[in-house]
Amino acid sequence: MLILLGVAVVVVGFAIRLNPLLVVALSAFVTGWLAHLSPLQVLAAFGKAFNDNRQVSAALLLYPLVGVLERAGLQERARMLIARFRGVSASALLIGYLAFRQVTAALGLISIAGQAPTVRPLLAPMAEGAAEARHGPLDDAARQSIRAQAAATDNNGVFFGEDIFLALGSVLLMVGFLASSGIVVEPLRLSLWAIPSALAAFVVHGARLALFERRLKRAARP
Repeated sequence: MLILLGVAVVVVGFAIRLNPLLVVALSAFVTGWLAHLSPLQVLAAFGKAFNDNRQVSAALLLYPLVGVLERAGLQERARMLIARFRGVSASALLIGYLAFRQVTAALGLISIAGQAPTVRPLLAPMAEGAAEARHGPLDDAARQSIRAQAAATDNNGVFFGEDIFLALGSVLLMVGFLASSGIVVEPLRLSLWAIPSALAAFVVHGARLALFERRLKRAARP
């Protein structure tokens, strides 16, 4: 039962608002000490857990990095950079990103971008900067709409592009489900049939972005 004192360390540490990383590490060492483990054995357990879950661990390390970059002015720099190219509209930027996201997702590179590492710190500020360069200052409602469109563009690109990659889990899941029902379908055939859906999604969402640009233009008129 003494091993459970590590949980008490977590509760007390969070209650007094200590650094979460410090609290978790301290809890691990307390639990290891009560379980008669040496500090090196506790560190070895940390290393093994990190290696076994390296994909999740890498994602968890990415978010603090993005936060530090945002604090250092990443969003402002992205907005200033795109504002120099007055010929680029917010819709053109988002349509280009939609094409990039669909192509990379079709190649299996789903984690190359995303909401946290790309949309929030880079894409949304760049789209805002492009809209400001073309239509002047934006009100809060317009900014929120641009951010929503940026997030939707990423979702559409990944959702309709990833099924083209035949080794993706969702494609294999569909193949397995159909096989269990007596319908034999090759993964390649499912991937090929996903291409028309991806093209249709590109056209539909691209048209939505073009209409959104027109709404921004009308709202900017005096």
